[in-house]
Amino acid sequence: MIAREKNGIGYITANWPLDPDRATLVFIHGSGGTGAFWQAQVEGLADTANTIAVDLPGRGSSGGSAIDKIEDLARAVAELVGDIEAPQPIACGLSLGGAIAQQLLLDFPQIFKAGILISTGSRLRVTPEIFEAIEQDINGYSNMMAQLAVSKATDPERVTRFKEDTASCSPEVLLADFRACDRFDVMERVASITAPVLVMTAEDDQVTPPKYGDFLEDALPNASRTHIHKAGHIVPLEQSEQVNQAIKEFVKGLGL
Repeated sequence: MIAREKNGIGYITANWPLDPDRATLVFIHGSGGTGAFWQAQVEGLADTANTIAVDLPGRGSSGGSAIDKIEDLARAVAELVGDIEAPQPIACGLSLGGAIAQQLLLDFPQIFKAGILISTGSRLRVTPEIFEAIEQDINGYSNMMAQLAVSKATDPERVTRFKEDTASCSPEVLLADFRACDRFDVMERVASITAPVLVMTAEDDQVTPPKYGDFLEDALPNASRTHIHKAGHIVPLEQSEQVNQAIKEFVKGLGL
């Protein structure tokens, strides 16, 4: 795995230089995360496509301040994709990252020809308790998310990366991420996304339950659906092999 940076935005990749004849999976992490969340996908799917995982502004190896609007986060990702000339990019995001992926498909359809939406929704309201926990008891927040985001069936060793990212993330970044989620609402627009989209949900997701995926599957005119059992909100860590296989089949089906 290779760590790189372009114009203040850090990312990891398993393919450098990028192969111009292959699609590029652009992985976008969730609230409080970094691109390292996607290590199993960046490495495990390198034989299927170019793979990169972005550190959103204000965390990891990226500079700048945290951003609290999905539109601005999407623009930052689109600029990176253009700066590194990533061929045939496919936006793949989890939770907050899934909101960004939808925004990319809406705002940059000429660039992003397909998308993968994992554990996310077209509207992402955040309960006041989340904001209160971050502002008043960051350790309590970390413990709460460790419980909410993971299936009871998951081996704790599989989610070490998530716990480390959550524990090390600053309250300012977390608040900005969740404010961005709370403001996000494309329920009235999502049906205009005509690109192929894979919607992925998890059986034990308490943060964005499968009903969020039901709406996306019904609303998106060119959607396919994968539902993963014995996994929670952070399914790419919990069931990485199943997630990778689903993504691999989706990408191959695109014929890119």
